[in-house]
Formats: sequence, structure tokens, C-alpha cells
Amino acid sequence: MAVHIVKSGENLWTLSKMYGVTIQHIVETNGLPSVNLIVPGLALYIPDQQPIIRYYKIKAGDTLWKLSIQFQTSIANILTANPGLDPNRLSIGQNINIPSPIKPRFATLGFIVPGSSPTFLTDLMEIAPQLTYLTVAAFSFTEEGYAYVAGDDLPIVRKSTELNILPLLLIQNTTSSGFSKELAGRVLSTPAYRRNLVASLVNLALKRGYRGISVDIEFIPPPQREDFTSFLKELKAAMGSLILHVNVHAKTEDLPSNPIVGAHDYKKIGEIADIVAVMTIDYGYPGGPPDPVSPLWWIALVVRYSLTLIPRDKLQIGLSLYGHDKISLTSRYHAVSVLAAQNLAISTGSVIEYDNAAQSPWFRFWRGTEEHIVWFEDIRSYIEKYKLIDLYGLYGATYWQLSYKAPQNWAYLHKVEII
Repeated sequence: MAVHIVKSGENLWTLSKMYGVTIQHIVETNGLPSVNLIVPGLALYIPDQQPIIRYYKIKAGDTLWKLSIQFQTSIANILTANPGLDPNRLSIGQNINIPSPIKPRFATLGFIVPGSSPTFLTDLMEIAPQLTYLTVAAFSFTEEGYAYVAGDDLPIVRKSTELNILPLLLIQNTTSSGFSKELAGRVLSTPAYRRNLVASLVNLALKRGYRGISVDIEFIPPPQREDFTSFLKELKAAMGSLILHVNVHAKTEDLPSNPIVGAHDYKKIGEIADIVAVMTIDYGYPGGPPDPVSPLWWIALVVRYSLTLIPRDKLQIGLSLYGHDKISLTSRYHAVSVLAAQNLAISTGSVIEYDNAAQSPWFRFWRGTEEHIVWFEDIRSYIEKYKLIDLYGLYGATYWQLSYKAPQNWAYLHKVEII
């Protein structure tokens, strides 16, 4: 595997010769708009047949000899991948690189909003091998707790099943104005309404061919913290063999009175749910100042806290397939796919920078008198997030959402064993 960062003066012809691949291969793998245009700082993914680098945290009793056997490699290969590593002075908690023919194993879950992409069913066929679950965002509920269908989900469920992807029904507390804390509070705080929601969800899931239910109830009023936990217990008890997947806001400490994260009791949710997805996206949030969407340092803090309360074999982290194009000194922004962000840099001739702390790319350009700053993801930032999943042995990743194109991400996942 090679990741090449374009330097000034380079072109695709020289890179194709350097790596022994065709120009068309580079263009297709990276979704480039042209064979003629690239910009400095652009990260290009060039797949190869080399063993993947595994990321490992040293434990008590580890030696390089034991690790070489465990990962089917050699001590020499491990030392080459870790310049300066003293094999006689390994420290517990130390992170090392291990080249290995054994692929990382984790589960992936993609969200889709019906109607958000006219080519989705065709696109799904291409990325199907890289998905374990497909979660359909097409359901909300009434003020009395009755779940209802708000999108054309059935073609997606049928195609998902045909492609051996497990479809999950996504329930959200959305109205025409977006997420509603009032709707969540009213239904969760009323036992009869909770029962309505449980019964109607299970009925819809079974009738429409879903294999499980994904819960994404956001901005729950903090006084309904215990009510939300009760709802999840009641739902799980009624689901039989269906999978319960719960999405929770990201946090690095418990803040029970916080209006965003307060109602999510990580420990209790981790005990009830089959899978818990921490939404490690929108650190740089819509309407806020230009910031990375999912900085690695923040995700690492969230993961470390989450693992004190949620079993690692249940825990997923959220990865974004989008970036934010923000106009400086205003609250205006535009969400763009990571592919569109990359190609916007190319079309505007913008040099792509890379923030090493956030492990995220960004660039700026001007439209008239307006300065735009765009933070997004690329193959470098995705690899760093997958390193984190491997390092901590997490269950996997979720992606919001699949209508946003991210060819580098799906190409890289061929290096992973999807479970």
C-alpha cells in the first residue's frame, strides 16, 4: 500500500511510472476529475500487494518473538517497521507497527437516507463487500410513540439482503424541523408511549424485512436519561433475535445535565445493546468556526473514555464521508462529500494542507471577497482512524452517509477482513 502526497511539479504520468501503475488506475482509485490536474498536498492512494501494517499496543509478557508468531511475520520485519525500537526494552502500553499478512477484522455500518442519491442502488453493488450492515434512515415516530415510515425504504432493504448486507431500521426523533428534543422527551417520559414505540418498531422491522433496529434519538432532555435506558431495555426484550444497535453522542466524561450528551448513560447502554456506535463526527460542527470534522486526538479521547464503560467488542466509532466548506467569519457552510472536497481543491488550484494533530486535510480558496476553508477526510485521515480501531480492538466503524462518495475509503477497506 502506498500513499503519495503530491509535490509541486509532479504529474500523473511521473507518478504512474514511479509506482508501476497506469494513470487510469490512479484516476479511478482516487476519483480524480481529470488526468491532467492535480495539486500539491493531494493524497493519492495506490493499492499494492504488500502486507498491511497492523497497530499493536504492548501488553505484559509481550516479546517481539511472540508477536512475530502471533502476526505471522518476523522480528526483522517488525524492527524495520519501527526504527529505533529496542527489542529488549518494550514498555507496556507502547504502540508499535507490525507488518502482517493477517488482516484486521471489524464490522462496518453505512447509513443511507432514501432518495439522497439517485444512483445509490447501483453504487451499493460496488461497495457491498465492504459493508456488514446497512442502516436505512427512513423512520420517525408520532407524539404518542407510534413509529412510521418516512421514506422509500423497501428497494434498499431488498437490495441489501440480495447483497448479503444486514439491513437495520434507523429510528430517529425527527420532524419537518429536524431532531426534536420535545418529541423525544414526551414519548420517553410516558410509559404507554414507550410501549407504543417498542411495539410499532418491532412490528415494522419484522414486516419490512429488517434484521435489526438502530436507535438514533438525539438531544434527549437530561431528565429523561433513565427513561431512555428503560426504553432500550424494553425494546431489547421485545426484539427476539433482532440486533439492537444504539447511536450515542461522543463525550470524554459523563455530563448528566448536558443537553446534548447528558441522557446517554454509556455503561447501561453498553450492557443492553448488541452494538454501540459513538458518533465521533462533527467536532467541527455545521454553523461553527472552521474546524476538522473528526480530529484524531478527539476521537482517541472519546474511545479511551468509552472503553471504560462499553465492551470493546460492541463499540463502533463514527467516520464521516463528508467535509465542511465554511465561509470565514460567518456561520454559513456547505456539506460536501470527501470526493467533492478533494476535487474542489483541484478545480480551484488550492494547495491541500494537513494538520498533524487532527490528522485531517484542509484547504482554503476565495470566491470573490469570501474566504472558504474546507476541512474533509482523505486516505491519510481514514488510515489513522482505522489504526485506532485496530489498536484498541474495536468492533468497527459507521459511515454517515453513503450518498457521499469516498472512493479512497472503500478502496482501502479491501485491506481489511469485514465481519
